[in-house]
Amino acid sequence: MIIRNLTFTAAIIAGGPLLADGHLSEPNVEYGSRPFYLIDQMDDSPLKEKLLSCSAQTPERSLFSIGHRGAPLMFPEHTVESNVAAARQGAGILECDVTFTADQALVCRHAQNDLHTTTNIVVSDLADKCVTGFTPASGDTGAVAECRTSELTLAEFRTLTPKMDAANKAATTAEAYLDGTAGWRTDLFADNTTLMTHAESIEVFRALGAKFTPELKSPSVDMPFNGFSQQDYAQKLVDEYKTAGVPASDVWLQSFNLDDVLYWVENEPEFGKQAVYLDDSYDVEGFDANDPSTYPDTMDSLYARGVRYIAPPMWMLVTLDGDQIVPSAYAKEAKAAGLKIITWTLERSGPLKTGGGWYFQSTADVIDNDGDYYEVLHVLAQDVGIEGIFSDWPATVTYYANCFGLN
Repeated sequence: MIIRNLTFTAAIIAGGPLLADGHLSEPNVEYGSRPFYLIDQMDDSPLKEKLLSCSAQTPERSLFSIGHRGAPLMFPEHTVESNVAAARQGAGILECDVTFTADQALVCRHAQNDLHTTTNIVVSDLADKCVTGFTPASGDTGAVAECRTSELTLAEFRTLTPKMDAANKAATTAEAYLDGTAGWRTDLFADNTTLMTHAESIEVFRALGAKFTPELKSPSVDMPFNGFSQQDYAQKLVDEYKTAGVPASDVWLQSFNLDDVLYWVENEPEFGKQAVYLDDSYDVEGFDANDPSTYPDTMDSLYARGVRYIAPPMWMLVTLDGDQIVPSAYAKEAKAAGLKIITWTLERSGPLKTGGGWYFQSTADVIDNDGDYYEVLHVLAQDVGIEGIFSDWPATVTYYANCFGLN
């Protein structure tokens, strides 16, 4: 399966077919070496034995495995190629984080203001459109820039070149600023990758045989934006699936903004049934995942307002009982209220030898090697009972899901 950027993009824009002989088709699923590397790192245990026993399994797609911006451990996020890689690894659901351009086109970006770290804009002809132009590092002050999709038309956005999401804060030139990829990621697959609009992502994901989980990103601009309200924004996201003829049952809309979720529940009830509330209660002062009295909303109140899916980060769902990883009070409260749980993001932390950082903060005391990715995943899947998990390298999750029959 070969992708030629210009031909592929032209076919999408023209509404042309996506065919195996020219562009995209459902790929054969393959695991590669990553799952086996992680299993080899595990301490001896019944879980390791179980995972090893599945080594001869036939790889299959799984809805439990969700591509987080595609497969950005090695490919520039939110590109066609990143999502092709995720589909090849068996991700049954793919994600387009959605924001908008100056002419209100919906495009796939993790944030409205991330172009300075995810594209070449600071060295392009569009650099003067950045709300904060590149400023070199000086003394103890790091290099800065801020560039937004809302400052560009769709036509201008299409001229940008994707890159791995990173910046060199010590840079004294714009060119050096772009060279900041973490050592445990890679630029090996960064060339000749293709940006997508949200509508294009629908066609790409459908051609790959995957389902959809778009996230409506918080704007960096004041809303309404040139007459474009938050409700218009939330509705336009849904309308692009309806225009494409995608059934609501194939779509899990996401937002950190509870009002977006409630808008879909009320105004697009078929889509609202699977709308996912991304819970960032961790930003609330005094929040403790193991103390329900600190939650800004009770689980029962969320359910009563029509929320059926909730998605906190992994660390909010697990805690320690001695040296054992167990479900947190938050996880138990959500399940008791009837909420389905999705979580994020496995393999976002890189090597785990130092405890795993932000995503593993509630279990850091027992995290010390990369095999612990599977230890945490196992508790989330079997004890917490999550419906699916985002990963930057979906093959890891797909292998586990197929080994345990989570399809």
